[in-house]
Amino acid sequence: MAVKVKISRKVKYLDETTFLRLIDDFINDSYAGRRTKKNGTRISSGTIKNYDYLKKNLIEFCGQSSFEVKLFVVNNLTQTEKERAKRYYKKFYKSFTAYMYDKKKYYDNYVGLIIKCLRSFFNYLETERNISVGTYHRSFFVPSEEIPIIALNHEQLNYIIYNEDFDQAARENGLEKVKDIFVFGCTVALRVSDLLKLSRKNLLVQGDRYYISVKSQKTNTHTSIKLPDYAVEIIQKYHKRQRTLLPSISSAWFNTRLKDLAQLIPDNFEMVKTRERRGKQVIVYKDPKRRIHYKLSDHISTHTMRKTAITTMLCLGMPEHLVRKISGHAANSHEFFRYVQLSQSFIDDETDKVFEQIKSS
Repeated sequence: MAVKVKISRKVKYLDETTFLRLIDDFINDSYAGRRTKKNGTRISSGTIKNYDYLKKNLIEFCGQSSFEVKLFVVNNLTQTEKERAKRYYKKFYKSFTAYMYDKKKYYDNYVGLIIKCLRSFFNYLETERNISVGTYHRSFFVPSEEIPIIALNHEQLNYIIYNEDFDQAARENGLEKVKDIFVFGCTVALRVSDLLKLSRKNLLVQGDRYYISVKSQKTNTHTSIKLPDYAVEIIQKYHKRQRTLLPSISSAWFNTRLKDLAQLIPDNFEMVKTRERRGKQVIVYKDPKRRIHYKLSDHISTHTMRKTAITTMLCLGMPEHLVRKISGHAANSHEFFRYVQLSQSFIDDETDKVFEQIKSS
């Protein structure tokens, strides 16, 4: 049940307690479906979980800093008071982000996520609770960073699919299911949330041809792809044992075990990991005390499957518009190009073709 906030004409601002209670309303209304996206669809559980992170960070900030959090009621402010409110929110933004950067040691992406959720909360107050908080929150800058996603080249993918020694090592280390899911994911280019939910209704069989057909949970776009023989064999291995086409495991556990699987790939070379804090690149060490860097296997994640599939299709000659059709990306999608990682060997080959044409012209 939403908190009833009585605002008389004399109320200049709402205190910290009311502020946090309204955040609870914001989260509860999102869970219950009373607050929806602009198109009327429910807000995803992942997005609502981010709202919980906002609440957690605000509570910690209020408890550990001397800054008094408040919500100004703009309609009850004089022009001079509005200018003070503007300065207050600038100070609040600076203090809150400094807390997350300096105290919590967060990086730009996470700070940006929290600020984006905070802006959504202010919009909720204005549009759905009719509390005139003004437009000050629109000046809250949302930092971001491009976190590199590793893609395997097609030689590495071939090794994982067909090498018998690798297959045997995966079995001996209890990683057979992880390998099968990873191989399948590197083939169909689905998001991991869609991949792990695949069921019999997503499998279409026409004679000896097998297809995966799915509507993306995130973008609501339809994807369909014909499966190669090795992917069909993976499905046939598991489909009679459970409701899902692939082994039923949590994405968190799968992500952890993927790094164990990647350690079996030859040439698990050192790979420096960097992040950004306040727009500046920071080297992140696996062992900060001994300044030991991460290796390739440490960078492998569930995102690697989708990026590997998209990159492999492009590198081996599939036209871009067909790759986007399979991956579910729109034309000129920023996310699509973020998922493209051309191998150096492919770039070298294409570069040689250009200079050969110059030579022969």
